[in-house]
Amino acid sequence: MGESLDSGALLEMLCRQARELIGAADALPRTVRVRAGEMSVEVEYSEAPAPPPAAAGQDGAPGETAPATAGGHVIRAPLVGTFYRAPEPGADPFVSIGDEVEAGQQIGILEAMKLMNPVDADRAGRVVDILVPDQTPVDFDAPLLVLAPADS
Repeated sequence: MGESLDSGALLEMLCRQARELIGAADALPRTVRVRAGEMSVEVEYSEAPAPPPAAAGQDGAPGETAPATAGGHVIRAPLVGTFYRAPEPGADPFVSIGDEVEAGQQIGILEAMKLMNPVDADRAGRVVDILVPDQTPVDFDAPLLVLAPADS
């Protein structure tokens, strides 16, 4: 290759490729490795997705979900990182409970290895629950917020 990428751009490219491969997981082996130069990302997954962890109700008892989450669409973390609800400290959050969002609208940021990755809504809807507090570390596929169908 004639031009070289800095490590941040290379890592971002590797993460994007890994997410694309995970999306096609049914046709792939249980372990996927993506390599670019000296850096690589390896992902292992089970054939059946693990069930989501039990949600805690207001009293903290596992398995009790708030009525607002029943039947809603959950937006999940696209990668491991720290979830931020606002573009910078002290700023208004991207979305709040009750807000209407459009597909593709930014709802948060995930910081991973000093890269700020936008988290976008994958469909339109009304925010009915925010499951992760601001500045919270999250795992890949962790539930972030719940959308109800958009009002007609």
